[in-house]
Parts: sequence; C-alpha cells; structure tokens
Amino acid sequence: MAASSYTYDVIIVGMGPAGASAAFELSQRGFSVLAFEKHAHPRYKICGGGLSARISKILPDDFSSVVEEIVHRVQFTYGTQESFLIESSEPIAYMIMRQNFDQWLVEKARQAGAAIHEEETVIEIQNGEHGVDVITKQGRYQGQIVIGADGVMSVVAQQCFPGRSFQKIPALESEVQGEGMHPFQKNPTALISLQAAKKGYGWIFPKQQGLSLGVGEFVKGAKRPKQSFRDFTDQEPMLSGLNIPAPLGYPLPIAHASAYKNGKAWLGKLVRGRAMLVGDAGHLVDPLLGEGIYYAIRSGQLAATSAADMLGYPTTCRLDNYEALVAKEFGPEFRAAGKLGKIIYGMPHSLHRWAGHRFPDAYQRVLRRYCEILQGKETYQGLWTRILKRLHWPVAEKYGT
Repeated sequence: MAASSYTYDVIIVGMGPAGASAAFELSQRGFSVLAFEKHAHPRYKICGGGLSARISKILPDDFSSVVEEIVHRVQFTYGTQESFLIESSEPIAYMIMRQNFDQWLVEKARQAGAAIHEEETVIEIQNGEHGVDVITKQGRYQGQIVIGADGVMSVVAQQCFPGRSFQKIPALESEVQGEGMHPFQKNPTALISLQAAKKGYGWIFPKQQGLSLGVGEFVKGAKRPKQSFRDFTDQEPMLSGLNIPAPLGYPLPIAHASAYKNGKAWLGKLVRGRAMLVGDAGHLVDPLLGEGIYYAIRSGQLAATSAADMLGYPTTCRLDNYEALVAKEFGPEFRAAGKLGKIIYGMPHSLHRWAGHRFPDAYQRVLRRYCEILQGKETYQGLWTRILKRLHWPVAEKYGT
C-alpha cells in the first residue's frame, strides 16, 4: 500500500448523479473534495434515463446540452387496447443517456475544483470520531467526512452501516437502436404500462438514436421480471417488429417501507459517525415508479449543505441535520407514493380497465395529476389527498393511515 496520505474536508465514494452533485456543491463553497469512481467516465450505465421535468429546478441551466428528447406526451396503457394519453404544452420529462449525463455532472464537479480519481476502487472505510480514512488499492486518504454515493451495493453502507438491508425490486432494461425512426421519437412520447408486469410496470422512453425499454417488478420469484419482460415485448403493439436485444438487469433500491408510516424511523439511518449515504446507497428511490435520479441529485445537494454547515460551524452543527432534511423533504412524498403503490399494484389489471372504462374522466384527471408531479406542479401528498376524498370511507381508512 502506498504510504502517502492526504487530508480533505470531504471524501466522496461514487461519482454518479448523487456523488457528482455533492462534489459540485461542496467545491463551489470552497471546501476541499476528493472523489473516487471505480470506472472511467463516460461509462455505460443500465438505466431508463427518464428525468422528471422538475429536475430543471435543481440543475444548472446548461443541462439541456445532454438532453436527448423533451417529452410532452405520456401514454398510460392497461392492455393492448386500453390507454390514456396525457399531453402538456410544458415538458413532462427529459430523456438522457446516463453515460453522457453522468459525465456532464462529473465535469461540473471537476471544474468547480473537486479532485476526482477515476478507476480507483475503494476497499475499506474507517469511520472515526474525528475523521475518516478511505483506503483504495492505490493508497490511503484522510478526510473529515465521507459521503457514500456508490450505489445499491454501496461499500460505504456495508462498512459504516452494518446490518442495513432494505427492499430492492428487480428491473430489466434494453435499448433498441438502428431500427429507423419510431413514432415515439417523431413526436416524443413516453409509455408507461401497468399490463407489462404482474405487480409493477413497463416503460418505453424515446431517445435520439432509438428507444429504452424495460420492466420493474414488485413480485419475488425466479421467473420475475424475466417473464414480464418477455410478455411486454411480445404483446406491446408499439414494440411490434423491433429487434430487441437481450435485457440487462439491475436492482431498484426503493425507499424502505418504514418511510411510508407516520411516526416510524426514517430508513434506519442515513448518518453514522462521519459517514453519510446519498442516492441509491441510501435507498432514496421513489417506491411508486422507481424514479431515482431526481432524489439522487437532491440528496447529494442536501448532504453537501449539512457537511458544509458542520465543517463551518463544528461546535453548533451536526451531520444528523442531513437526515432531518431528507426526512422532511422526501419522507411525506415517499409515504404517499407507497400508499398509492399499494392500490395501483394491488388492483388486478381487469379492475384498472374497468375503472378506466367506467370513470374515464376521473381516471384521466388522476393520470394528469401524476404528470404534474413530474413537472413539479403537484405532489404525491396532494394526489393522495384528492384520491382519498373520492374513495368510500372503509377504503380511505385502510390506506389513509
């Protein structure tokens, strides 16, 4: 092991959206930041690449340079013929390729002054009372705080938060390229299918060079979501005739069930000693449709704020404030999203179709409200409250607490 030792204010492990956002924010404030990424950017990342339009409020203005498509239309399907189309004059979602988007974020952090070591893997973290030691195959580095932004299999979480294990749902994703211009590309449209999975969803997202498509499944079993992916690609009319490559799998670390219940502890812990968890490492993923990038970036920003406060005012500020900020901003939304998921994924497909046929206007309004959540005009809490008002009392009592 190399003998050299360096001291930094903050060491960040992982340079995806969460880690790069934290590095950018801290470096802009004048703190010394060292960040590790085990791969070299740009690196391929399995991901649908759909960003809710509200993300524009928390990113630098020039993020449009890495946007593949701007989506103004979302088609919700519940079978081969039943569908609802939501259109908006304002963007509903932005489509990106993760290798380009992540590299853009990393360059922002580097330009702000962060020292970034790519292709250097962290193998051990020693979380002490007054600082941290981060050990890689190349050397040993010292800092006052470590931020774990190293994904669902986080080394920081494993070593600094022992016993921390939460729900992950399996997802499969593939990309279709070189098939000619698809209708969803000509008039950029995203598709969300609840028929695609037994309890879950399928998606088709338009990109400049083709389509991203996949399935997320809330049912455990050896055949899931492989069977759901096969059914989706075989039965979805918008995929007919396309040569679809074999999918790649990845786990979605959705927010823990305790986040859905008022009065329960938030996700175990996001802070322990001098260590913090952000993004997928902290299981900060929307439990309804698995949106993670918005929460990754926002959690990185919140972690940077708390780290900066503690470094600037060590006698009065604590890192625990980060956990309080996340609980306040994300907790109520994740709770409402979890309750909505219980209804949506608990309903048989036939009941979705019946509700759509029986109450088409009300169903369309709910879907439009969901798109407004993506735009930042509505919240999961607001949508949940509206739904409860329309449910019969016994149903409201079952899901409303």
